[in-house]
Amino acid sequence: MIRVLVVDDEPMVCAHLRTILGSAADVEVVAEARDGAEAVEAVLRHRPRVVLMDLRMPGVDGIAATGRIAALKDPPAVVALTTFDDDTHVVRALSAGALGFLVKTTPAEDLVNLVRVAADGHTVMSPGAAHRLVRGPGRGRSAEVRGRIAALSARERDILGCLGEGMSNAGIARRLFLAEPTVKSYVSRMLTKLGCANRTQAGLLAHEAGVAAPDA
Repeated sequence: MIRVLVVDDEPMVCAHLRTILGSAADVEVVAEARDGAEAVEAVLRHRPRVVLMDLRMPGVDGIAATGRIAALKDPPAVVALTTFDDDTHVVRALSAGALGFLVKTTPAEDLVNLVRVAADGHTVMSPGAAHRLVRGPGRGRSAEVRGRIAALSARERDILGCLGEGMSNAGIARRLFLAEPTVKSYVSRMLTKLGCANRTQAGLLAHEAGVAAPDA
């Protein structure tokens, strides 16, 4: 059973998510929290595997709470929930330790499946939102970021752009006409080159560098 904590200051949002997740036989919403401080306490009390974390809340917001939860011993997977009207909140949440992000309008079936993916420790990103995040204007171009990206081959840059859009290895393989094991090998080498611990960090770096996936 996948134990989930839902964090949002809007009771109707919590009720909506509880209804969707409760329809799955292998998912259980063990608690709800209305702000970041309550979320940290709920994690310690209920030990969920996944936390769906709203980012904008009064008091301790979701970004601060994500950082506190990520610092815990054996933390759950935190997935940021956003309406996506402010990209900077998503970037800060990923930097704080979120495993990924989903828009609140994610279809019910997709939401359940993505919670399962997050419970297994994999990155989850709403594809359309990730696409906008990477391709939006005003992205940072620090010398440090440029230097890290410069070490990549053209193919690795393509794959990095795909990670920035939240694509799976299978999705990248289809987009770039590669075998899935080949993509897996590329991703592993690329993470080492970039000094990234996981795909989420690489996806965030793609955003910071303005690296976009090739068009389908």
